[in-house]
Amino acid sequence: MPSCPDQQNPSRSAGRARVSRALVGLLMPFPLWALAQAQPVCTPDPLPKGVAIAIGGALKNDNTEVWQRIVQEAGGAGSRFVVFATASGNPQRNGERIVGVLNAAGARAEMVPVHPSVKESSWEAVRDDPAWIAKVEAAQGVFFGGGAQELIVRALKPEGRETAMLQAVRQVQARGGVVAGTSAGAAIQSEWMFRDAQDALAVLKGRLREGKEIDRGLGFAGKDLFIDQHFLKRGRIARLLPVMHRQGYRFGLGVEENSAALIRGSHIEVIGARGALLVDLAEAKVQAQPFSLQGGVLTYLDRGDRHELRCNRTTPAAAKLAGTLLDHQAADFKPNFKRSSYPADMLGDNTIVNAMGQLLDSPDLELRGLAFNLRAQINGQPLSGDGGADPDPSLGFEFRLYKAADTRGQFTGAWGGEDYSVQRMRLDVTPIRLRQPLYEVIRETR
Repeated sequence: MPSCPDQQNPSRSAGRARVSRALVGLLMPFPLWALAQAQPVCTPDPLPKGVAIAIGGALKNDNTEVWQRIVQEAGGAGSRFVVFATASGNPQRNGERIVGVLNAAGARAEMVPVHPSVKESSWEAVRDDPAWIAKVEAAQGVFFGGGAQELIVRALKPEGRETAMLQAVRQVQARGGVVAGTSAGAAIQSEWMFRDAQDALAVLKGRLREGKEIDRGLGFAGKDLFIDQHFLKRGRIARLLPVMHRQGYRFGLGVEENSAALIRGSHIEVIGARGALLVDLAEAKVQAQPFSLQGGVLTYLDRGDRHELRCNRTTPAAAKLAGTLLDHQAADFKPNFKRSSYPADMLGDNTIVNAMGQLLDSPDLELRGLAFNLRAQINGQPLSGDGGADPDPSLGFEFRLYKAADTRGQFTGAWGGEDYSVQRMRLDVTPIRLRQPLYEVIRETR
């Protein structure tokens, strides 16, 4: 998580950090925050063979941690990969780039030319060719590139019919191999996916149509987890919450750019540059229209953090456990920030996780912010962010983050910044009406 605003308490490490590190030395490898809670005994699900890797998009070529881990999970150096640039508008260029980076990480990769965006290509013949299907089935890893996720589904599962090539991909995972994907390739990992929902706020306002904004995915990550991508950068918490409620998901995972979530059954591990936001609606009360939510549970999994869905338990990264435990109920809690902020745009770039870290490390028990169509309020233009009609320009939402008895977190400065993990912070979303214009310019009079 990037640094929060500079309201720091210079004595943060004097007392609290010494105490927490001393406790870590005595209690490792058990996560301290879990010891502080009375949790029922739970046996995690056994690790299945295959792994799905959902990458939040914008994966850089020099992110060696993610690329090498993909190859490692497939069996290490020499592992055979097939690459689908099926979602791309320029599949040859993008596919060749992915093949090159995988090979540099130790794989033996080749591209499967199933390219619906190229009119003159014979992609359907390739898809149904037994020789190509055999190549896919014999691979240890499959990688889906970014672009338009509906092209992947249309190519491999037309009108709901599983093709032999899709079945070959499933065989790779069933044997213990890897199915990885970035951006569009991450969206297809869950059974339902966002198909074309460019404006997150419009989805929160009710624009959520099957076959338009949402559609069937391919389900490599299982039935119980909804996955979204480009998540923190683009403020997609607004679109994740409505689709989770509508499709009956308890858990949703929003993966940030240049980061990856390794999903092995009910086990999640986050690696890369940033993290992922896990949303739990098990105890939430939700109203569909206008959308409102009370009691959602948010857990920010930073790089290196793990989470087990069946037991609903987080194990922070080693650097976090060796850092500072943040428990607002502890007698020695010394917050770093004097107060939390009031974000004017909760759907801004990384705003929600920055707010979670700031609230966690402040004396405040809650933080509020807004999400609304600023264009409509200032210019009177009833358009949404993607240029379509806003279903209700004056409708906005108040986001309330707040601490509960089981809210905990960890801080580390070991990575050169201010990095937080946050467990079980609560979220309410309440519809509001905004006045128009939102403000008026004071003009000087003479």
